[in-house]
Amino acid sequence: MSPSPNRRIIIPLCSLLTVALLFGSLPAIAADVPATSPGRLDRVDTSVNRAVAYLLSEQDKDGAIVDEDKRMNNNNPMTALALMAMASVGHQPADQSPEGTAMRRAINYLLVPDNQGRDREGYLGGRDGSRMYGHGICTLALTEMLGMGVNKDQDRQIRERCQKAVELILRSQRVKKYDARFEGGWRYTPESGDSDLSITVWQVMALRSANNAGLRVPKEAIDFAVSYLRRSYDSPRDTTGRPTNLRSGCAYQPGQSPRYATAAAGLLALQVCGQYDVPEVIGSAEWLRALKVNYDEKWFFYGTYYYSQGMQKRGGDFADVARQNTERILLATQTADGSWTGTDGQERGAGRVYCTALAILSLSVKYHFLPIYQH
Repeated sequence: MSPSPNRRIIIPLCSLLTVALLFGSLPAIAADVPATSPGRLDRVDTSVNRAVAYLLSEQDKDGAIVDEDKRMNNNNPMTALALMAMASVGHQPADQSPEGTAMRRAINYLLVPDNQGRDREGYLGGRDGSRMYGHGICTLALTEMLGMGVNKDQDRQIRERCQKAVELILRSQRVKKYDARFEGGWRYTPESGDSDLSITVWQVMALRSANNAGLRVPKEAIDFAVSYLRRSYDSPRDTTGRPTNLRSGCAYQPGQSPRYATAAAGLLALQVCGQYDVPEVIGSAEWLRALKVNYDEKWFFYGTYYYSQGMQKRGGDFADVARQNTERILLATQTADGSWTGTDGQERGAGRVYCTALAILSLSVKYHFLPIYQH
């Protein structure tokens, strides 16, 4: 797979968001609003600015961005999600602003060597127990930072660390699975003998982002992953292997039924891999368009991140419906301090940084700043 030669160059924001939010004396500048027209903020811009300010308030002195009561529990992926959230609305590590400073500190935190040496093998999910979830999320976040104005030393460190991380993802994909249906995917540890959609999608996104950034990713690995994703789509097949149900979606594992979060994750991952018009994408978008999305969905924030971005890629009425649903729900449920809290027990337990970062990423479809969504 040849790397994309041109990463999008993002013009740094002349942002004074923190001062504006604290004192109200200066207008905040949203990512898609020209600096000459600071008064044209809409409700999404205002919501996003408040949410970013919340993430800044949760950054610890070591650079990690994580709920205070959840320190040492999945610190890496929480920091990585917050980093991507800020980038998704136009902030860059090179910005001389509170956001830029926070992003540089977050990158440095993610690059701290593991004192047990696990990162020498490329594993970014070892030191905090986040396993392959954390590994995929951190690899994706760091590769997305390349080309965003990080300094030369950070750029070198990120490239070295991420190339090893990519190699670990590739080794893990090649582990022999105990069931042929799981071939091409990933699960909890690098040595897992089975696969699931949620972990697989993070690895797929990381590989695509790494390829876009010029790191070495063989095309065969992406094709192998696509075969697993398509196998996860819930439908009978005709004699040629094509699904016959064109209103369905991907499931957590092959043979299971789709849910909101898994259908949305499969939709985005397939499109990121260039599979824009395969039956599984057509059927997933139709299934999601017909779904009445609500805040009580299981894994709502995780699913809405993929739903908003995947339907935006599908375009037309699919994008319009998804954006309306996403904004309607998220704008109504943001708390006074700018954060979000999950109603599903597992997401509530994951914390407000997790929910808030994914909410920002869901609302960020209007900005189109992260390189992974530009391909």
